[in-house]
Amino acid sequence: MSGGVPGRSSLARRILRGPRPEAVPAVVGRAAALVGALDIAAGVFPRFRHSRMHAMAEVLPGSFGPFAAALSLSAGVLLLLLAHGLKRRKRRAWRAAVALLPAGAVAQFAYRHSVVGMLIAVALLVPLLRHRDQFAALPDPRSRWRALANFVLMSAGSLALGLVIVSVHPHRTIGDPSLADRLTHVIYGLAGFEGPVDYQGNTSWTVAFSLGALGWITAVTTIYLAFRPEHPAARLTEDDEVKLRALLEKHGGRDSLGHFALRRDKAVVFSPSGKAAVTYRVVSGVMLASGDPIGDVEAWPGAIERFMDEARAHSWTPAVMGCSETGGEVWTRETGLDALELGDEAVVDVADFSLAGRAMRNVRQMVKRIERAGYETRVRRIRDVGEAELERIRLAAEDWRGTDTERGFSMALGRIGDPADGDCLIATAHKQDDEPGEYGDLKAILHFVPWGRDGVSLDLMRRDRGADPGMNELLIVAALQAAPRFGITRVSLNFAMFRSALARGEKIGAGPVLRAWRGLLVFLSRWFQIESLYKFNAKFQPRWEPRFVVYRASADLPRIGFAAMQAEGFVNLAVPLPRFLRRRRSTARRACAHTVTERDVRAA
Repeated sequence: MSGGVPGRSSLARRILRGPRPEAVPAVVGRAAALVGALDIAAGVFPRFRHSRMHAMAEVLPGSFGPFAAALSLSAGVLLLLLAHGLKRRKRRAWRAAVALLPAGAVAQFAYRHSVVGMLIAVALLVPLLRHRDQFAALPDPRSRWRALANFVLMSAGSLALGLVIVSVHPHRTIGDPSLADRLTHVIYGLAGFEGPVDYQGNTSWTVAFSLGALGWITAVTTIYLAFRPEHPAARLTEDDEVKLRALLEKHGGRDSLGHFALRRDKAVVFSPSGKAAVTYRVVSGVMLASGDPIGDVEAWPGAIERFMDEARAHSWTPAVMGCSETGGEVWTRETGLDALELGDEAVVDVADFSLAGRAMRNVRQMVKRIERAGYETRVRRIRDVGEAELERIRLAAEDWRGTDTERGFSMALGRIGDPADGDCLIATAHKQDDEPGEYGDLKAILHFVPWGRDGVSLDLMRRDRGADPGMNELLIVAALQAAPRFGITRVSLNFAMFRSALARGEKIGAGPVLRAWRGLLVFLSRWFQIESLYKFNAKFQPRWEPRFVVYRASADLPRIGFAAMQAEGFVNLAVPLPRFLRRRRSTARRACAHTVTERDVRAA
């Protein structure tokens, strides 16, 4: 018989061994959040302090001395702020917790001679010290905007919590203060002044110290975040870009999303041999890669390993958006991650494309109608477009964007006309009007990036809102018809999320679950271009290439989805510019556009 215990299940063995070391940060983080929440409850609600929870509340870290409510509130808020960092194994959160807990334990013993209270703080401190090697994650990218966000969120939370503190003493309140008086009292109290609400006995001191503690925490955390050293987000360096372009020159034909790795707001990790690379951006603690690794497939595992090492070093959540089936297989095999089909990419083979036939009748009729209206198209490489015209195209593309933020991450380059992107393809629509617009006769733009030597991938579609409908169809057809002239045999169009569900759900015989799923997607299409992109792509009779999201655990999917929406520009958490500044900037763009147009006229 082997040395194991007979009949004991693997679950029982795990229980006897205790929690895995890597699970300690999550347990400690939850414990800190629980203690913090109880601390806040003990500091805010008088009945809580004298209820059945009285025995526990009295011995929580910070619930001591004549300033019990304020100190309990302070400790609770700080522990709640540290809990998320402890879960993510952040070294600085560990240092702060290790400094806070002994101070609470000493105060418990010095002020209340409470051995139990001291033991609770020590009980949370022991696993922190014992497993200190588990809390080694490096800082996230950050800037001074974090201080402003902290001030806004902490101020809002302090106002809400302050209103509760002011209102939970109805039997000791003198008079019947209005909501405005209570709000004024909270604002004054956060700043350390006495407000218009009065209480009987020592309650005034309790409320004043509690509000002062909230104001102090808001001020201290904001000042700390404002003056701590910045840890800027990584950017693609010139050396990195040179190396990536060399890899794309050799292996760029494998993945249609390869050229988008050259976005300069991404960082990159290379394999030890330098023959493969993974580009990524960190968004809300998610290390988000897109597409397949760049370079030799045999060197992908080395780049993927470096990617995962970087994620572990910072305690980031690893994820990949839009990788191919081959890429998904390599990612899951090398990392143990899971993959889920996200949607399909529409790819048109130029040799098979034709406007003839019943299936293309709608596109054919629309294109003919627009051409009869006087529109003409031009398809060129970026290097063949003059600088003056390129500047006008850039300004038009920005002005026609329709949103304050640039959208796109996994299938967007984020720039037009860079000298290093001379192989990019641009299709423009023009119409001579009696009264030329601010961008001359330019009416619509399509921009494609290289996909190896014989393909292009659609980057952006922009059009003048005053132009006739069908500009995008016109320019896609023009690009496909001009493709042989540039040696292009395949064109990648837009990505259609959940295409298979939409396609199968509308067919006869679809089950109730599939129909319900399709109904939800159609409903969400009111805000996100899900169904419309699928139907637009389907007009050109493409072949569909599945794309996948790679993730660590199902519980991470909501967080990954939110981070992806931030990266793609659908969710913007940044503080927008005031409207008058946006108007001034728009006016400056228009003035510049008119100058460019006049220069073109003089040149002609």
